[in-house]
Amino acid sequence: MKRKTIDVITLGCSKNLVDSEQLIRQLEAVGFNVTHDTEAPEGEIAVINTCGFIGDAKEESINMILEFAQKKDEGELENLFVMGCLSERYLKELSIEIPQVDKFYGKFNWKELLGDLEKSYDDNLKLERTLTTPNHYAYLKISEGCDRKCSYCAIPIITGKHVSRPMEEIVEEVKYLVSKGVKEFQIIAQELTYYGIDLYKKQMLPELVERIADIPGVEWIRLHYAYPAHFPYDLLRVMRERSNVCKYMDIALQHISDNMLKLMRRNVSQEETYELIRRMREEVPGINLRTTLMVGHPGETESDFEELKEFVQKARFDRMGAFIYSEEEGTYSAKKYKDSIPEEIKQARLDELMSLQQSISAEIASEKVGKQFKVIIDRIEGDYYIGRTEFDSPEVDPEVLIQRKNNTLQIGSMCQVLITNSDDFDLFGEIV
Repeated sequence: MKRKTIDVITLGCSKNLVDSEQLIRQLEAVGFNVTHDTEAPEGEIAVINTCGFIGDAKEESINMILEFAQKKDEGELENLFVMGCLSERYLKELSIEIPQVDKFYGKFNWKELLGDLEKSYDDNLKLERTLTTPNHYAYLKISEGCDRKCSYCAIPIITGKHVSRPMEEIVEEVKYLVSKGVKEFQIIAQELTYYGIDLYKKQMLPELVERIADIPGVEWIRLHYAYPAHFPYDLLRVMRERSNVCKYMDIALQHISDNMLKLMRRNVSQEETYELIRRMREEVPGINLRTTLMVGHPGETESDFEELKEFVQKARFDRMGAFIYSEEEGTYSAKKYKDSIPEEIKQARLDELMSLQQSISAEIASEKVGKQFKVIIDRIEGDYYIGRTEFDSPEVDPEVLIQRKNNTLQIGSMCQVLITNSDDFDLFGEIV
């Protein structure tokens, strides 16, 4: 009997990607051929892992579902299943609106999909994944959910309360992934710094990172999605002392004016935010900071926005993203505030902020010319090897381009690179 092919399509963040990788491992173990995010899906069955974070992400997810629903209507597809955050949040509505979908699963009950395919979930494989990333790096999810109450955010509505994974389980997963050739780990969660409070009654991220750093074969550890309030400062000691913990912190600050931080329910002040950045840079010399900011939240005045611009100029973030506020039903801001700032003003503020950051990023990149960095090689593209420094996370940060001529490099290898040039986005270098 011909093995059926299942196309798995992942939308949204790296946390969704981990779920897809676990699903793919289970599907392959029971005899299916599985493709992931292929440009030309050809499977008899499709599974779409959706995102429901903000308006644009929800629209992308719905459009993808409708595209595959049409395939099913045209007889190109036998079964269509949908899982993930959008499905978790709008299960009943989607079931009515898009009847072509055989079944919708939430974010946490996707294991039922195996049963609906007349197979069973194998608990012995729960720490195993089929990586969709290059084999040398992986995302490592240490918790689910979020206990924060930010005004604009639907994540706690979708994912529920924060649930930390046991430390021993995480360590075992890292050892398994190292045995498969992974040497770089992006540690992810909805909110990293809360890790351990539910299980161990205190913040345990510093100890967890130390335990992962002690595992032979772990060469780089990078931290994503920290929260500024009640930051566990011992983490900076770990970052400073452990050579395989990248001097990189991804911490979403959202805004700087006290007015906006209060309206956003961020539980942190402007003064505390500046002090946090100061301590990070003082205690971990050379640390690179990535942040995300928001414009257009209800109540944001021109004065608030001017403070935000001044903050970007003073803080000089190595990496910065920004997005426009979109009202999400069920959130505090949707219930309490009127979304009164016109879209054209929101867009203008976003453009101005990103233009400001582009100049800063270009200046910071140019300062790296003439310096040497350890670079991990991700792939080959045209005439170049494409790699990253410890200050660059996959998919979201700039890359290092190295001419292929006269070089023979292995994907996943690390090498010393002299930076010879830069532009607004990337660095150019040559092997030392």
